[in-house]
Amino acid sequence: MFRRKHLAFAVITALLLPSFSFGNNAVAKIRDEGMNRSEAMKIMHYLTDVIGQRLTNSPSQRRANKWTKKKFEEWGLSNAKIDPWGEFGKSWELKSFSMSLTTPEYEPIRAYPKAWSPSTNGKISAPVVYLSVKSAADLEKYRGKLKGAIVLAAPEGSVSVGFDPVANRLSEKQLADLEKVEPQPQTRGARRQLTAAQSAARNLRAAVSRLVWSEKPAVILDPGRGVDAGTIRVMGARMPPREPGQPRVRVYSKNAEPTIPQFVVEVEQYNRLVRLAKRGIDMKMDVELDVAWDDSDTTGYNTIAEIPGTDPELKDEVVMIGAHLDSWHAGTGATDNGAGVTVTMEAMRILMAQDLKPKRTIRVALWTGEEQGLLGSRAYVANEFGNAKNKKPAYDNFAAYYNLDNGTGQIRGINAQGNKNARPIFREWLKPLADLDASTTSIRRVGGTDHLAFDAAGLPGFQFIQDRIEYFGRTWHTTQDVADRMIEKDLKRSAVIMATFAYNSAMSDEKLPRKGQGRVASILRTNYLADAMDDFAFKYSGLDFSICGHDVHPGDIPESFPSIFAVKDIDDLDHLGHDHAE
Repeated sequence: MFRRKHLAFAVITALLLPSFSFGNNAVAKIRDEGMNRSEAMKIMHYLTDVIGQRLTNSPSQRRANKWTKKKFEEWGLSNAKIDPWGEFGKSWELKSFSMSLTTPEYEPIRAYPKAWSPSTNGKISAPVVYLSVKSAADLEKYRGKLKGAIVLAAPEGSVSVGFDPVANRLSEKQLADLEKVEPQPQTRGARRQLTAAQSAARNLRAAVSRLVWSEKPAVILDPGRGVDAGTIRVMGARMPPREPGQPRVRVYSKNAEPTIPQFVVEVEQYNRLVRLAKRGIDMKMDVELDVAWDDSDTTGYNTIAEIPGTDPELKDEVVMIGAHLDSWHAGTGATDNGAGVTVTMEAMRILMAQDLKPKRTIRVALWTGEEQGLLGSRAYVANEFGNAKNKKPAYDNFAAYYNLDNGTGQIRGINAQGNKNARPIFREWLKPLADLDASTTSIRRVGGTDHLAFDAAGLPGFQFIQDRIEYFGRTWHTTQDVADRMIEKDLKRSAVIMATFAYNSAMSDEKLPRKGQGRVASILRTNYLADAMDDFAFKYSGLDFSICGHDVHPGDIPESFPSIFAVKDIDDLDHLGHDHAE
């Protein structure tokens, strides 16, 4: 049995690897083009400096669709298109804003409006009220006092002394530990319960939120989570709390009622305002916000292009690489995810520049709506491929998808997403890239980004392992998500590695093996969370969360991002007591 298993494995591996000499020659061409004639920085600077932020369905995001399509056409790719994926919602664009403390003294307030906040319709001059609530009884002293006020709706934010570096390369030990990770047995775990204290805290937060919204303040302020030293983390505005059984309406939906103007204030300034309020010092602010809305086209669009396959028998099979084009709006979307877009576009340019003729078609996708729940990629997969139970004609011709979405840090290897049969193939493909510091294969299943759309449908979808360069601690969804935080060497190396993986996948005699219909695919495909569970309760269920490979506090998950796609360990979903088809 031992010999038979290893013989079968050797045969499968041999079929999937390009011939050694031809593969190495192609990899040498890819490396030469990517390292010596790179256009990565040109791509990155135009995308982030010239086009700038790319909030989903904003005018800037639409400009990015047009520019990326044009670049693909200039490079000679085929079938380049701006591809509609379905209903998203209204376009929102920031025109101007200002905020200042006027009493007890003048001070400019360093803040940023949350996306999809409405205009203030002129300057608001109003008192500042801080809700110091330790029990439900404390709520009564604020009832009737919040209407028209500027409300500090959260306690002081956390500020830490910066002893720890914000940027690190993955160490040899960390990479070795990733190699050692083994798939966890898919057993039913014990049901987790909130402690009495956790449940009480959750209920009090909900009560505070209901009071604030019912009082109709003029402006709501809060500090950003997880960042300090002048960096502001900004995402989307919140809608009023829902009543039980009330359907969720997204803040950007065409039928959404206007919400309250909401801002994130630099945490150090926010904390000072809280301390002044606790001392009983009267405060007033001036706030003005002007935004533009457009609901003339509420459709979401991806950018798609491809290099057609050349083998008569394999050309209809498809290898895909991709990254999300949309971003948040406070920076210019450089590390999240201009880096991924740059690497993906540069990988396609490299393949075209070297006139490499893949057997299979290599298709590139630049997704939108990722930040709101992988909307563009999920819709594309459903429309183009279907899933294992409801296959579209293209489903069985799909070979692999490779995603990049962890910032500027270079690729150090790949997560096999639980696909144990693909792992040894990836190890072979990484061997010629070891001198680029990319040699790690991990069986880990990571979440929070667009490869999950493929994995959920039972298709091979993978996210690369990257160095964590200032990502969560400085640039993720912040005002510091800008081009200055990008590293040219890392982008060039990553583009070479992504191009190599795309080429190898397109040239192997057989498609990558599939892991079959496992627990992850069946859970995510049902999408039961968005339809049947309360997201707020889910976030405080005791589960651990990760987005783009980074562990996050539940409060750091964008409100519109379905938390199920951010669960760190999918097996933990067992505790919820749901049955999932295998």
